[in-house]
Amino acid sequence: MKRVQLLDCTLRDGGYLVDAQFGNTVIKGMIKGLADSGIDVVECGFLKDEPHVKGSTIFNNAAQLRSFLPEDRRQTSFVCLADYSRYTISNLEPFDGTSIDGVRACFFKKERYDVIDFCKDIAAKGYKLYVQPVDILGYTDAELLELIEMVNPIEPYAFSIVDTFGSMYKEDLRRVFYLINRNLNSASRIGFHSHNNLQMSFSLSQEFIDMTQGLRKIVIDATMGGMGRGAGNTNTELVMQYMNRKYNSGYDIDTVLDLIDNYIDGIRNSCSWGYSIPYFLAGSYSAHVNNISYLTAKAGISSRDINYLLNRIGGEARKRYDYDLLEKTYIEYMGAIRNDEKEVSALRNSLQGKDVVMLLPGHSIVSHKDQILDYCAEKKPVVISVNLLSHDYPINYVYFSNKKRYNYWKSASRFSEYKKIVTSNVTNIEEKNQMILDFTSLIKCGWDQLDNSGILLLRLLDKLEVASIAIAGFDGYSNDSTSVNYMHKEMEKTRNTTNADDANREVQSMLEDYMNTRQSDCPIHFLTPSRFEIPATDL
Repeated sequence: MKRVQLLDCTLRDGGYLVDAQFGNTVIKGMIKGLADSGIDVVECGFLKDEPHVKGSTIFNNAAQLRSFLPEDRRQTSFVCLADYSRYTISNLEPFDGTSIDGVRACFFKKERYDVIDFCKDIAAKGYKLYVQPVDILGYTDAELLELIEMVNPIEPYAFSIVDTFGSMYKEDLRRVFYLINRNLNSASRIGFHSHNNLQMSFSLSQEFIDMTQGLRKIVIDATMGGMGRGAGNTNTELVMQYMNRKYNSGYDIDTVLDLIDNYIDGIRNSCSWGYSIPYFLAGSYSAHVNNISYLTAKAGISSRDINYLLNRIGGEARKRYDYDLLEKTYIEYMGAIRNDEKEVSALRNSLQGKDVVMLLPGHSIVSHKDQILDYCAEKKPVVISVNLLSHDYPINYVYFSNKKRYNYWKSASRFSEYKKIVTSNVTNIEEKNQMILDFTSLIKCGWDQLDNSGILLLRLLDKLEVASIAIAGFDGYSNDSTSVNYMHKEMEKTRNTTNADDANREVQSMLEDYMNTRQSDCPIHFLTPSRFEIPATDL
């Protein structure tokens, strides 16, 4: 039996684009043509708790597929995918050799414990069992090992690496493969199902074929023309060509090219798929393609806007599609866009060439108060406090980019007397002594902590051509119940709502990015102890 099997899933994964309505003639033509090409496995469609209708690749049982399969099966295996939450396995009759011979059990991580009996029933009925966990990158190593331990006694035909959101790079594929390979039943194949959001699909498929030599039999999923929702899938014809050239696999590519000419190109006239910037962003954030469809329907939305919105809604929300959350986030973001050229110019005129102290609300500004005041007396800098009012320091400007902090201090007795720099996500209301700046021009996507006030102020100061920056109170975070993160107890966040180590790593990463991309080269140093570091070469 071949070490590498090629599985074409056009009739299933491509079916999302046409609501599974290919038409009987197309279904039969594709299945027969793929078998004639020498392909190893054809996925013929879905098993679902829905009645089969003419021309559809949604089936309720195996018997409904018999009329679509060729008399001469050659060496091809025929399978269907059964989504655990959408199919009652008792509807599937025992395997009798007259229809499909395999079932691919698909399930979400939250269903992994419940799906085991479902998988056992598939195997007990005599079908080849393919285990297809959705979003393999969403599993921790421990969770993946636990899943493998649960399925090993069933001895599945294959266990697949499913890159649901098209977010994998080569190092991700290698890590997951070697983890599975070391722990999966030795008789089981390892499959690979990818999506082309990052233009990596074919490259990853080649990598998978080559790196598994001598280690494991494998199954590669692909679709003709890359047909699939969003950015699409690995192309069947590309993998065939690679296998023929490198491994003399003997696939008849001309037959597949005819299928693409006769069927796939016609489907392209009514729907589209393939790489695009929005789908690249979906892959970058492991986001469900329905989020992209929703956002790109917005008139005038830019790729930069989509980048921010996907970043902002958070990891778990991105993997599903919460349209209410998307709409809320979109409205808030669009309301924060503001032309601030006049304000930035005025600030530059005031601060250009001057020394600046950034006074953040970390507890170190209490423990090192004298050191800060001595520095201010000696250098006479412009002091900009961040989300903080305090009469203990000679504050020249108060900077707010956090709406909660702004509302907290708004009731302070001398709030109106301070000169305030406020970002537009906080308020767009013009008031005395209040300068409003465009929030969207200061953020940079790629981090969950993208709106960290200290980092945003550093980016603003980079535009203002200041002489030097001294930072006080940029302490970092701790979840230790005995530690104090802020100078005021009322400013403390609820413990453990954010992992302190992760937050610190993100802020350090943003700080390093700032140092590597800033336009000015003014000296920067910490006045008070901090968990963060500024590279010595940039001081």
